[in-house]
Amino acid sequence: MTDLAVLGESIKSALGAAVSNVTLTRGELTIEVAAAEVLKTMVHLRNEHDFKILVDICGVDWPQRVKRFDVVYHLLSLTRNNRIRVKAQVGEGEAIASVIGVYPAAGWFEREAFDMYGVAFTDHPDMRRILTDYGFSGYPLRKDFPLTGYVELRYDDELKRVVYQPVQLVQEFRDFDFMSPWEGAPHILPGDEKAAMAPNATSGDPSKKP
Repeated sequence: MTDLAVLGESIKSALGAAVSNVTLTRGELTIEVAAAEVLKTMVHLRNEHDFKILVDICGVDWPQRVKRFDVVYHLLSLTRNNRIRVKAQVGEGEAIASVIGVYPAAGWFEREAFDMYGVAFTDHPDMRRILTDYGFSGYPLRKDFPLTGYVELRYDDELKRVVYQPVQLVQEFRDFDFMSPWEGAPHILPGDEKAAMAPNATSGDPSKKP
């Protein structure tokens, strides 16, 4: 049994029902815990297994799942030369405890997860957006977020300030030429398979092409 496998069994034995699953895949150890047990888990990993460095906190969106989001923590132990991943499931509209009291570096990571996915962290001292603008609508890394966004930003010369307005995609001035790999190209490139569809060409008979 590898060191990571032994570590996984040790953590599961110590935390009991708080751990729902332990997996070791491609040399990476993942511990899945209940959202309510995240704080307890982090304290245990820091104090008992010397995972003193929080590398990152991120989110994963599973829109079809009841508990829609994974909140994922990556920890590092320099003394053990090991990394570990901790995952907790959170439903839409639910919150999870902040781990700032255990890892002060979590502050900006948690704000980013809130900004990108809408997952809130209770007892966070400054739960605000961190990457998007103050008036931003929606959460950009959710899989149902439109690629264009909901609003666009522009400078209004009359108001002399930046304003938001609904996204407008103006298409009437675009010339879509679906017969060429280059939109609007006035000619067919030599060797292009679409040359068979040029004027006076007979489709399907190469000998009758101009």
